Amino acid sequence: MSDPPPPGIAPSQSAPDGGGKGSLTELALFFLRLGTTAFGGPAAHIAIMEDELVRRRKWLSREKFLDLLGASNLIPGPSSSELSIHIGYLRCGWMGLAVGGACFILPAAILVACIAWAYVHFGHLPAVAALLYGVKPVVVAVILQALWGLGRTAVKNGLLAVAGIVCVVLSFLGVNALLILAGTGTVIACWRAFSRALERRRQEGTGTSVAIGRVFRMKVAKLLPLAGAGAAVTMAPRLWTIFLAFLKIGSVVFGSGYVLLAFLRADMVVHRAWVTDAQLVDAVAIGQVTPGPVFTTATFLGYLLRGPAGAVVATVGIFLPAFILVAISGPLVPRIRGSAIAGAFLDGVNVASLALMAAVSYQLGRSSIVDALTIGLAIASAVLLMRFRVNSAWLVLGGALAGIAAQMVRGL
Repeated sequence: MSDPPPPGIAPSQSAPDGGGKGSLTELALFFLRLGTTAFGGPAAHIAIMEDELVRRRKWLSREKFLDLLGASNLIPGPSSSELSIHIGYLRCGWMGLAVGGACFILPAAILVACIAWAYVHFGHLPAVAALLYGVKPVVVAVILQALWGLGRTAVKNGLLAVAGIVCVVLSFLGVNALLILAGTGTVIACWRAFSRALERRRQEGTGTSVAIGRVFRMKVAKLLPLAGAGAAVTMAPRLWTIFLAFLKIGSVVFGSGYVLLAFLRADMVVHRAWVTDAQLVDAVAIGQVTPGPVFTTATFLGYLLRGPAGAVVATVGIFLPAFILVAISGPLVPRIRGSAIAGAFLDGVNVASLALMAAVSYQLGRSSIVDALTIGLAIASAVLLMRFRVNSAWLVLGGALAGIAAQMVRGL
């Protein structure tokens, strides 16, 4: 008789941690499609993965999905790309780790390289405003649907609910995302340690101070490594120099595309004078408006510096740390969840991750839901997602077509 599947995987599609038995072809096709159609940034990518892989295909449970999301947010690099790498590892083992991440990144990198070619040869960016006009309201609905489903799983008690609200407020106040994640996890873990100490005192009759001291020395100290995770071209540079520059950035950048912009400007514009401010802003804009990871901004800059070869080495350099960090941290996620205190830390990180997604969805909604048509698209998408469970990829395509059609009508 075969062994039962591990927690977090549907019985019909078993994929044990670290040695998945899923179809590598199916994994590759899904992430290729996602990398080609997933507009809206990391929050949208995560929402689409939850809709497709948790609700529809049942490749993993919501609890497991949240744990992988929390782990992705605790390491440097693009969180949605790292989540795809985590899921690939869970589904198909080490080959899945490489295939899942590469297939998610590759379509966007190729598209950005093609846009960079047009930029170099024609001196301007292709028009994408009409397409994004229709896509963004749909993306807001997709994110809200994912927040509703994941939130019901992540918010296990009143303390986590309060923590989530506080995280949303801190995000709007501009507090660093990594501080919110690590701080929330640490507070929840300390509260769990304190509660366990009191319970042990009642059961064993020991003094409160002795019990708390013992728990903090033996358990909370183990969380410290987890909580301390952060903080015009004159001459064409050599390829290895480009690779090392983007490798360094991929190894240290936490947070959104705006954080990436700050790091790129300090290194590429101020320190090395490889590109101008105008070129950097165009590069980040392309990374934001194309599907797939925002970090494909590196592909655009690499092409400006050394053509196709520069695009390749810049892309490999900025994404390589994500694969290495997931390979190191991925097998540890089940062990973290197996510890009561470390599991509480992960619960706090999960709630904080969803709070950051909520803040992003609000900001995206303010900028994208601006008239009657976009309001209608957002409401219709929400109803189709939650009531009729329509595939989010079709909704994104429909939004793009609606945006293009609206632009054509206005031009008549």
